[in-house]
Amino acid sequence: MTYPLATTSWDQEELTAIQRVIESGNYSMGKEVLEFEKKFSEYTGSKYCVMVNSGSSANLLMVGAMFYKKNNPWKRGDEIIVPAVSWPTTYYPLYQYGLKLKFIDIDIDSLNFDLTSLESAITDKTRGILAVNLLGNPNNFEKINHLIAGKNITLLEDNCESMGAKFSNRVAGTFGLMGTHSTFFSHHISTMEGGLIVTDDEEIYHILLCLRAHGWTRNLPKQNHVCGTKSDDFFQESFRFVLPGYNVRPLEMEGAIGQEQLKKLPAFIEARRENAKYFQEVFSNHPIFRIQKEIGHSSWFGFSLVLRDNSFFDRDKVIKILNQNGIECRPIVAGNFAKNEVVKFFDHEIHQRLVNAEWIDENGLFVGNHHYPIKEHLLVLKKSFS
Repeated sequence: MTYPLATTSWDQEELTAIQRVIESGNYSMGKEVLEFEKKFSEYTGSKYCVMVNSGSSANLLMVGAMFYKKNNPWKRGDEIIVPAVSWPTTYYPLYQYGLKLKFIDIDIDSLNFDLTSLESAITDKTRGILAVNLLGNPNNFEKINHLIAGKNITLLEDNCESMGAKFSNRVAGTFGLMGTHSTFFSHHISTMEGGLIVTDDEEIYHILLCLRAHGWTRNLPKQNHVCGTKSDDFFQESFRFVLPGYNVRPLEMEGAIGQEQLKKLPAFIEARRENAKYFQEVFSNHPIFRIQKEIGHSSWFGFSLVLRDNSFFDRDKVIKILNQNGIECRPIVAGNFAKNEVVKFFDHEIHQRLVNAEWIDENGLFVGNHHYPIKEHLLVLKKSFS
């Protein structure tokens, strides 16, 4: 493929960071991870950050933490509204914790929540909304917050595809009680594998620290919201388990790499936005495709191409043309996830009809964006359908 979906964003700085960890002999989660968490908190403007081994694990801990709040925790059977288009590990933690998923349609232009569907889906049974910022594009959080104002509904964000995006000059992933990010290879920054959760809530932060590593107290401060006051006896506290946690700790190498990648993130985002300007110039009002409508300031994870309903093309033909021209493509995330066989295991409900999600599922795909100029690739894409 001459126009791939993703390429490495590492240079010598990342390799030097890895070597620093190797020379230290300390590979398990430690000071490098802690420093990356601190710097990522500063970048997002959040009080707290917890790094884990993947964005999927970040979603797992985010959902799990809601069950261990002292006041107003989620309970099995609670109803959580989700968009019908996202990645599987947006949904799996909700199933794994016994929550009821309510799938709603997406907006055909933004690819995020259809706000009319969202408004009609909210009932007195709704306890949470999990907003997914798709392909770098933030949701309209002003309208979402207006819809849930005064209600017993918690907003969470899956921002794994949209690091660096902004809405109302605020970083995406910080509008909910918690927000998750991914640092997988193909994402805005890469630490090999990795994920992050940010929050301004100290109790949630302590719960996340506990859930990340076995549910033990070892990583908690002496005074904390999970067990109260820890003993000064390290031996006693080393194997004291207070929550049913996991082992989803990241590696020191990932923390070290993350520090170097974060320095480059503003330039990466700027390059992606410059590429998007040209993409929008070429494909706005295209006779075959509609493209994603930007909400706020997208960080442009990739470029969606959705066939218009009057197009004489079908998607198989589009994929064939892309492959012939060396352009790699994929479905738009997982398409209409509610049609997957795995949903038979879920306690779930489909709100109204998923018209746009189904259209995306059958007629949509996306191509890559990168942290460097790709005008020549986009010219090939343009000429492929001229």
